[in-house]
Amino acid sequence: MYGFTSVSSKGDLEEGTLYPGLSYGENELRWGFIRKVYGILAAQILLTTLVSSFTVLYTPLNLLLRGNSGLLLFLIFLPFILLWPLHVYQQRHPLNLIFLGLFTVSMSLTVGVSCAKTDGRIVLEALILTSAVVSSLTGYTFWASKKGKDFSYLGPILFSSLIILILTGFIQTFFPLGSTSVAVYGGLSAIIFSGYIVYDTDNLIKRFTYDDYIWASVALYLDILNLFIAIMEILRGSDG
Repeated sequence: MYGFTSVSSKGDLEEGTLYPGLSYGENELRWGFIRKVYGILAAQILLTTLVSSFTVLYTPLNLLLRGNSGLLLFLIFLPFILLWPLHVYQQRHPLNLIFLGLFTVSMSLTVGVSCAKTDGRIVLEALILTSAVVSSLTGYTFWASKKGKDFSYLGPILFSSLIILILTGFIQTFFPLGSTSVAVYGGLSAIIFSGYIVYDTDNLIKRFTYDDYIWASVALYLDILNLFIAIMEILRGSDG
């Protein structure tokens, strides 16, 4: 009877862990880390929503960004510039939060310009679809991880696909595509960033260290934001 109780308790403990083989103590620490990352991510998404909405609704700022190609180009490259100090100071408080805020705001301004050029109905549809996809993929990854599945093999595949996607996007600036091609490009982008959501969520569960909370939130934030833009491109291309 005692032996049966011990085996049953061990089984219950394994059922509650993030993935097989994780000890109770490590499981508790990992859940604390995950909650911290999602808390930062929620703050980033809220800030992005506020800044993007202000960019869309405040006409002088909207016209300034859309009418000044040099400023808009600077804002497009600014997040890439900020990624370097963000990576260097990711474990130094409060510099990590300052650079994270600047990075989020710079991304939010470009998203706001994209939304301003898009019909409000399409933006809302893209927002709803993005929320549904992110929730579904996140839930699936946690469930699959609990069952012992691993998604680390996606890393090289997704990275190669991302490079091709970036090069194709760069070519588009010189040779604009039609509405159908834009929708197809958006569809491929959506698939790639959906894969990245699974991959980075799996890393969050298993591989990111406890000090990598800033970098983990940035990775997921970029996945979600790029998925939203990709879905918006699909809907805009289809509507066109």
